[in-house]
Parts: sequence; C-alpha cells; structure tokens
Amino acid sequence: IATTTLGSAQSSVTFSSISGSYTDLVLVFEGTSSAIDSLFARVNSDTASNYSGTELRGDGSTAGSSRFSNVSYLYLGYNVSMDSTNRANAIIHFMNYSNSTTYKTVLSRFNRAGGSSYPGTAAYVNLWRSTSAITSIQMIDYGGGNFSVGSTFTLYGITSA
Repeated sequence: IATTTLGSAQSSVTFSSISGSYTDLVLVFEGTSSAIDSLFARVNSDTASNYSGTELRGDGSTAGSSRFSNVSYLYLGYNVSMDSTNRANAIIHFMNYSNSTTYKTVLSRFNRAGGSSYPGTAAYVNLWRSTSAITSIQMIDYGGGNFSVGSTFTLYGITSA
C-alpha cells in the first residue's frame, strides 16, 4: 500500500486514508531510534484507554512477560535503541482491520539483534476495543527519542484467499 523511509528523524509516522478493500494489514518496521525507546502505535487517532495486550520477551538468558490493559496505545516492540549497526525489526499484523462488527486484534513479532543495547526478541498480542474499521495507523517512537534517518515502514494489504 505504502512505504516510508525517513530522510530526517521523526517521532512518529502515519499511514492515513487506508482503504477497507483488504482482509488484513501487515506493517513491517526496520530501523533504530535516537534513544532507548519502545515501538507503539495508535489507530484512527484514538488516544483513549481502549487498548490492552500481552508481551512475551527473551534475550537468550532471561525471559519475561508483561500484561497491560486500559492503555492509550498498541505496544509493538521494546528498546528500539540507538545502535545503527544492529537495527530493530517488527512485523505487525492488523487482523480483520476493516470489519465493523468486532474488536481488532493486532499481533507483533519484534527483534533487536546483537549489540550492547538490549538484544532480544518479543511477541505481542494487542486488542483495540473498537468496532470501527481501521483507516489510519500512527507508529510512535515512545520514550522521548525519534526514529532515526533510514528507518523504514512498509504497509501491505492482504486479501482473503
């Protein structure tokens, strides 16, 4: 549907006017941050406490999990970090995004390879408690930094088989 590669540092990237003609959306992120920040998203400019989710994470020696509810964002990745050599990656699935009768499930797989700044992998399941079709997605570098120059966001539309 669209690709954005940052030519300057930005705290967020927005995909808007998303067509409802697909079954699912897949957003792929590859990049870094100017600080040790998390990868968040909001849909349809919803900043209310309509999101909840679960995180499973590990780094090869330590595992952990977190649960969050009634928050104002989708949590999609941790410690995007500021190491330009070891970039972070996320594949984010917005399931049944155009349906107007059910809440929206969002699955994310995140990894941050090597380096000194929080290597590891994580999986997330999020729920946006709204029956509205998703028409915009704002990716957010949460924690005070910016997505670095060269970070890439690609949004794909998936049709049913």
